[in-house]
Amino acid sequence: MLNRRHIRIKVMQTIYAFNGSESSDLKKDEKFLLQSLDSMYDLYLAILSLLIEVQKRAEDHLDKTQKKFLATHEEKNPNSKFVNNSILCALRDNEALKDELENRKLNYWYLDFEYIEIIFKAILESKIYKDYMATKTSSFNEDKAVIVDLFTEIIAPNEKLFDYFEDKKLTWVDDLPIVNTSILKLLKKCKPDAPEAFFTPSLYKDLDDKDFATELYKKTVLNTTVYNDEIANKTKNWDAERIASLDSVLLRMAICEFQKFPSIPVKVTINEYLEIAKEYSTPKSSIFINGVLDKIVKEYKTDGKLNKIGRGLM
Repeated sequence: MLNRRHIRIKVMQTIYAFNGSESSDLKKDEKFLLQSLDSMYDLYLAILSLLIEVQKRAEDHLDKTQKKFLATHEEKNPNSKFVNNSILCALRDNEALKDELENRKLNYWYLDFEYIEIIFKAILESKIYKDYMATKTSSFNEDKAVIVDLFTEIIAPNEKLFDYFEDKKLTWVDDLPIVNTSILKLLKKCKPDAPEAFFTPSLYKDLDDKDFATELYKKTVLNTTVYNDEIANKTKNWDAERIASLDSVLLRMAICEFQKFPSIPVKVTINEYLEIAKEYSTPKSSIFINGVLDKIVKEYKTDGKLNKIGRGLM
């Protein structure tokens, strides 16, 4: 579910939050980093469980409508298309997903059911829902398309839901766009014969990615002084206090990848940190970082210090 950029962002946030230096409590901070990464999976599961609760709320709404004392013919024979939506039912009936939710004790919506009401009401009032419910039958692809549209237009951008997640866990504010994107990709890829584990992908692509997170953190922090000296030598015309703290963290992490991660291509490292700077730092940070890293790479190539193996990694 996570890619390397997500991991780099989490490492950056951990170093920045704890003002990482050689004197830092590495074990404590590393534990925080891994917990922060793992909490993204809790957020992912919380959002999927929200979809399950919306389906249950729709079912309850349908049942109450049918049992109205003076129910009309239409109310006695309501359109159950949304309740029977293939994607929502697949989520509701998925045993692996149920087990994950139970194991992690993620029952947010039991106490905070008003947010299910907010989302359900927004869905009922939407044109997406009304167009979908204009007929009583649908294909799997139509079922999938409407859930993708509802998620994109109503659930993901909902401000009250955003505030709710922010109150639950502060780190989720930055995680939400990443998790929503992952869920959207998952929904779009869903097929009628999707395996049981489809909705519970691994947090990390493989063990190398988890190791990358901890090694990047430790090696960057343990070499803070050396990397700061490298940066200072390339920014002699800059007052050190004028360099944004976040830019300094990103530069140290990039230098660490140049020196300590021989299998990561130089271009990949530079591109990744420029994109992160554009999203998280000042408007001119990416230009500044690009200039410093360019000087460092040229010097490393001249001095034979660029620690890269394999063709095309320079």
